Amino acid sequence: MAFAPSHSADTDHRAAPQPAHPLAPMRLAQAAQAYLESCPVSERVRRAGLLASLDEYLGAPAPLLAYTKLTGEAWRRTLPAAEQDDAGALLSDFRAFLRDGGWLDAARAVNLPD
Repeated sequence: MAFAPSHSADTDHRAAPQPAHPLAPMRLAQAAQAYLESCPVSERVRRAGLLASLDEYLGAPAPLLAYTKLTGEAWRRTLPAAEQDDAGALLSDFRAFLRDGGWLDAARAVNLPD
């Protein structure tokens, strides 16, 4: 799955993330798209390729909660040596985006109505 890096700078992506349906798992692709839109334009294509690779590794379309520090590190080790440092930096930045933006909390279904 490829992510289409957006070139729009006038969209506010700080709104609380929401799954497509209240009972559906939040998808990694949804968070990746929001992350890419917050990245510098010059970095989007490279980062989109790495995130698409991560999504495929996790079984695209992967639920967001399939990505953990351990699964991210396992994916990073599958990459060619020349890409591993960039992938490590991406994972660190992406994880901070997920945590600080409330994506990880929103992906955990708690207090759902019966």
